[in-house]
Amino acid sequence: MDLNPYLETLRRDLEASAAPGDDDVRRAAGLLSGSLEAAARLSLLEALSDAAAEITTKLDNASVEVRLRGRAADLVVNETAPPGPPEPPPATEAESGDVARITLRLPEGLKSQVERAASTEGISVNAWLVRAIGAAVRGGSGGPTTRTRLGRRVTGYAQA
Repeated sequence: MDLNPYLETLRRDLEASAAPGDDDVRRAAGLLSGSLEAAARLSLLEALSDAAAEITTKLDNASVEVRLRGRAADLVVNETAPPGPPEPPPATEAESGDVARITLRLPEGLKSQVERAASTEGISVNAWLVRAIGAAVRGGSGGPTTRTRLGRRVTGYAQA
């Protein structure tokens, strides 16, 4: 994105506002517009950077970066793959040892929830129950879910 047209408009507007004045006022406006260019360019870049950060927080699987190339700013969208299913935790000695059978009677509503949770994680109901029970006896939060909410990150670089 070329910032020069925006800076030129600012310069013209400043000089036009000084036009009704005498030669000293017009000369001062010309000098002032030249010295304001760097500050105005920096302000525009900060606004672009803030906009990119705000847009990034609203995107699920992408981030927006502002990259400086010479005196121009490029907006770049980086798409990220959605997180895959979590890796199952390693089997403990109790899970890899002898297998015991039990009968478990669940209310129909709870059974449906367990089936949905297992399906969401892509594992069998039995494997989900083994994880849930293992987490409960180890003092876990009650569920076998290992998913974590990913944080938002804004990255980028500047090159002059």
